[in-house]
Amino acid sequence: MTAPEPTGEAPERAGDRGLPGAPPPPRPPARPVTWQKLTFLPAVLVGVLLVTWLWFRRADLDPVSRSVLAGGQVSGALWRHVGLTVVSTLLVLAVAVPLGVLLTRGAFRGAAPAVAAPGGTGRVVPAIGLLALVAVWLGGGRRAALIGIVAYAVPPVLSHVVAGLNAGDPAAAEAARRLGMSSWDVLVRVELPPAVPLILAGVRTALVLNVGTATLAAFAGGGGLGVLIATGVAGRRMPVLVLGSVLTVVLALLVDWLASLAELLLRPRDPEADG
Repeated sequence: MTAPEPTGEAPERAGDRGLPGAPPPPRPPARPVTWQKLTFLPAVLVGVLLVTWLWFRRADLDPVSRSVLAGGQVSGALWRHVGLTVVSTLLVLAVAVPLGVLLTRGAFRGAAPAVAAPGGTGRVVPAIGLLALVAVWLGGGRRAALIGIVAYAVPPVLSHVVAGLNAGDPAAAEAARRLGMSSWDVLVRVELPPAVPLILAGVRTALVLNVGTATLAAFAGGGGLGVLIATGVAGRRMPVLVLGSVLTVVLALLVDWLASLAELLLRPRDPEADG
């Protein structure tokens, strides 16, 4: 018997053939989160704020610009903007998460595509138009601004919740029910954990979206940094416009960075990856 001639190819392993009982191929190692990655964006934002402050000190402000920026009005607009973002995001979660759970239950499952579909196309609708309609309907003010922001941010978050719950293993949920677990226990202990990454991505989307939409709340009488931007545009006062725009961009990037940290910390750990 003659030995087989060498072909120059590596011998096929059991794991490559997918034989029963063969160990799965190793997963690529997760990228480590280093302190450089965590501190790079905050350092850039601090640099942007420092450059803006140095430029602002040299800017020639007329009496109208001084009156707009004096008396703590800038800090007041910033905190109102943060308040609009936080409150609207909490309201979005209070609406989208229960509705997303409902749309993955029983008879309501058939309505999920029609209800969650606007999540992919909702951004086509101009936010300023939606806020203007709500302001006309409710007469403007903080409540009208909040309702407009929430209505604009619910569809994308809802689509994340529905997609996350539908991505789970139906066999695992059915097995849990056969073991006598209640519907609530099945939802909390079996269906929600795999959906957490997508839900967290939806929360992050809502936060960043709400920071931008809250800028338009000034046109609905909701206040915020949009007041500085609108004043700078209307009066052609560049220092006021630049200050409002820079603060809005920095706030959006900072919120996105904080949301990415929360997403990293709250994401369920993969026991196989940890092992």
